[in-house]
Amino acid sequence: MTPKIDMTAVPSSPNEITNGLETPVEFNFQLPNPEDEAIQEMEFEQQLDTVWKICEHFDLQTDIWRGRILRAIRDREKKNGDGRGTGFLNWLKQKEITKSQAYVLIQLANSADTLLAEGQLNPNSINNFSKRAFVETAKSDPEVQKLVSEAAQNGDHITRREVKQLSDQWTAMSSELLPDKVKEKASEGTLAVSSLVPLVKEMEKLPDSHLNVIQKEVAESPDVNTVKLLTSEARNLAKYLDAAAKVQTFKNRSIDLEMALEEALRLDCLNTTADLVKQATQLEQAVAKLYTTWKRVGSLADRLYVDTGASNPNLRAMLTCLESLNGEVIEVQLDSAGEKIVRLKMITK
Repeated sequence: MTPKIDMTAVPSSPNEITNGLETPVEFNFQLPNPEDEAIQEMEFEQQLDTVWKICEHFDLQTDIWRGRILRAIRDREKKNGDGRGTGFLNWLKQKEITKSQAYVLIQLANSADTLLAEGQLNPNSINNFSKRAFVETAKSDPEVQKLVSEAAQNGDHITRREVKQLSDQWTAMSSELLPDKVKEKASEGTLAVSSLVPLVKEMEKLPDSHLNVIQKEVAESPDVNTVKLLTSEARNLAKYLDAAAKVQTFKNRSIDLEMALEEALRLDCLNTTADLVKQATQLEQAVAKLYTTWKRVGSLADRLYVDTGASNPNLRAMLTCLESLNGEVIEVQLDSAGEKIVRLKMITK
């Protein structure tokens, strides 16, 4: 049996509560038998998915009403309470709800009421949302809320994935980084909006000085292949610029990173160059972490040596073994057989 769940605005009387949310007489489902081989796999999953969505919708609307109840308790306490929220906290304790959980539910109720009050969403369309999708919609920009609400009112099942897709598409189409010609192609349907989303995200990471070439090329050839190529180029460019700014080895050296970038672009080896610079950054960070850890190991070993004596032969044996890690030369075996060994000499200035 499929329960009918109808969502309305905040009720002002007990009768309105009864009319506004029709509680199902039975909340019971006949699930398919997992051992019944006569049921095809696709049909089995579809039946379970249908029940899952019903439970999810019911859970969403229940939490919206719980949020409204908690909001009423909180607001009443603000007006007539002791100023410390004792009554509200006692209510939460009785209902075994934490304060953080309560405010999450209140925020959900606020979001629902806002969407309903502004006419963005038809009450009956709430059943088309998953709980997480509804929360994401409430957090989104008004333009995205409108797009999602329209999709829900058209009968589409809204999950977080759909909310993210619509949000990304709106971001791409409203971005000032894309030339008007490209947006026109997308509006006409001759260029998929979804293909523009990754490009816009990568372009947002770039300084203005590196955007002109990309914008010019995509305007001249507003097609999917060009968009994909430029997205890859923008990604590698952003990776190069970010990593190059972090490499300490480049500091105070007579190297023109912009000219190096131009040469990499001319030779079509930007991807390799960007990866090299990124790896250089990670190597520097690893060395810095190695030095800090090496100093720490040495300090702890010295302290333990002072705290022990000849009467603690096992601890002293352990310290002796660790001398290969805290001495001037660090020695580490790369395999269990000891055939491959790395030795690093620590020289500090």
